[in-house]
Amino acid sequence: MRIKDLQLLPKFRDGWSYLYVEHCRIDRENRAVALHDASGTVSVPCAGLALLMLGPGVSITHAAIMTLADNGCLVVWCGEEGIRFYAAGLGKTRNASNLLRQVALVSDPAMREKVVRRMYSVRFRKKLPSGLTLRQIRGMEGVRVRDAYAKAAREYGIEWKGRSYRRDSWKDTDPVNRALSTANSCLYGLCHAGIVACGLSPALGFVHTGNMLSFVFDIADLYKVDVSVPVAFREAAKGGEELDRRVRRALRDSIVSFRLLPRVVDDLYYLLGLGRKNADDPFEADDELPPPLWDPERGVVAGGVNYADAEVSDDGADLGASQAGLAR
Repeated sequence: MRIKDLQLLPKFRDGWSYLYVEHCRIDRENRAVALHDASGTVSVPCAGLALLMLGPGVSITHAAIMTLADNGCLVVWCGEEGIRFYAAGLGKTRNASNLLRQVALVSDPAMREKVVRRMYSVRFRKKLPSGLTLRQIRGMEGVRVRDAYAKAAREYGIEWKGRSYRRDSWKDTDPVNRALSTANSCLYGLCHAGIVACGLSPALGFVHTGNMLSFVFDIADLYKVDVSVPVAFREAAKGGEELDRRVRRALRDSIVSFRLLPRVVDDLYYLLGLGRKNADDPFEADDELPPPLWDPERGVVAGGVNYADAEVSDDGADLGASQAGLAR
């Protein structure tokens, strides 16, 4: 499949949410993938799938990975029940204009603070007074989350002792905290898929920092109270076996009813002030052409061009451009 044909695939906002699998073999089946385990074979049409989470005991063929990548499905290698994150593939975009915008915003303290305040406004669903400091806003956010946990505990009749879980003692964690961790892990994966689908970096966070998933945590925090918390408390209150599996299934239903996929895209564009595609944007070039080159005087010049015949100043200022053009 040629890269430019990816524009014909379902957009992230119109796709399905996620699929978690473990202890199975995955290979290509026509233009889809097939999952094989002891109970049989299941075909998965991956063109509209946003995220495939590969848990323990999964083997996958090169052809299957290629099919998933061609269809713009983010593949994540994770631990049991999706709790630990190990690695991820590429999203469907090959354009860096949104990433450059993200870098510019996170590198400017004043602009970064504006984005942070927008994020908190989205969480509170209202514009916050400009006189509030970020420390005060973080305090308000702490109260909001604490109240959300308390409200869910009352609604579902669960004794709530606070948020806690230990990776090294997962099975000893109380059911509601285990359910929250499972729900949040799936939510992180979906937000990660949305971020890379929009051509952004999961590492360049605004509220969170210093982690390769900082921006994922930023975006997921916009939805936890509305998506993860109700699902986790409701499923934990039911008791019974297979809590983690039930949480994942219930979370998928919640994601659909909350219309989370299109909301992630809209919120990303709003938070970072990203514009839609512009014919005059030098970065909006045919994906099959070589990417443009940066120039300190002209901004952006064409890539894939041999600059050996270009006019070169006496000091050799254009030498780098010539070499870059030849390298293409």
